[in-house]
Amino acid sequence: MDIGVIILAIIQGIAEFLPISSSAHLIIFRDLFGIGASTVTGDFALTFDIALHFGTLLAIAIYFFKDFLNMVIKGLTTGTKTKDGKLFWYIVVATIPAAIAGVLFEDVIEDMVRSNFIVIGSALIIMGIIIYLADKNSTEIKTRETMTLKDALLIGCSQVFALIPGFSRSGTTIASARILKLTREDAAKFSFYLSAPVVLGAVTLSLLKGEAASLISSNLSVFVIGVLVAFISGLLCIEFLLKYIKKHDFKIFMWYRILIGIIVIVYSIIK
Repeated sequence: MDIGVIILAIIQGIAEFLPISSSAHLIIFRDLFGIGASTVTGDFALTFDIALHFGTLLAIAIYFFKDFLNMVIKGLTTGTKTKDGKLFWYIVVATIPAAIAGVLFEDVIEDMVRSNFIVIGSALIIMGIIIYLADKNSTEIKTRETMTLKDALLIGCSQVFALIPGFSRSGTTIASARILKLTREDAAKFSFYLSAPVVLGAVTLSLLKGEAASLISSNLSVFVIGVLVAFISGLLCIEFLLKYIKKHDFKIFMWYRILIGIIVIVYSIIK
């Protein structure tokens, strides 16, 4: 077993939930720095990335199982008459923009941006600054229960930018939620909730395309280990972030994104 596979799975589990872009980090560490590159290449790499996303999807589902169960039950039985039911339908509505954009543009963006490290590094830097400023200049007056349908839709629309590696799905949704004056904790939780249907849809579509199923079946041990490690590291990262943001802002993530963005741009130029 290539230790790089385990490292990539840990990176996915951490970067999926921290506002630092998991897709960018998988590309950077594998394609630029060569970690796991001997095992994870070509079509296998794309399928492996999807498998790691499935691991973090499981982490979300397990960590927020009671929340999701209540939202689904109330949403389907009471509509928007209850807080949980309303939140369920807000998530459904907020998922639509990213779902449409993903179907229409994901392959195009992958072809144009996936190997463009200048764009990825720049996106890391720019979005890092936006996340920090959005958080710093926001007043906390809304919660998940008091947010509006318009808020949910705008947050959902922001996910479209996450199709570009470096922007970060959690980063764009948290920043949007903070601009709309949600509390820091509720911004993060709504971002986590919103990731479940988006990741589930992406995983399902990817498994239906190409040779994904045969690649997984012929390399089952690699995929099982990748999913398991991403799942465990994802669970730990969710717990960490929810505790961290109770007392801290997003400054550390801004500086990290700026640093890694500069490293990526410089390294890609001199390599």
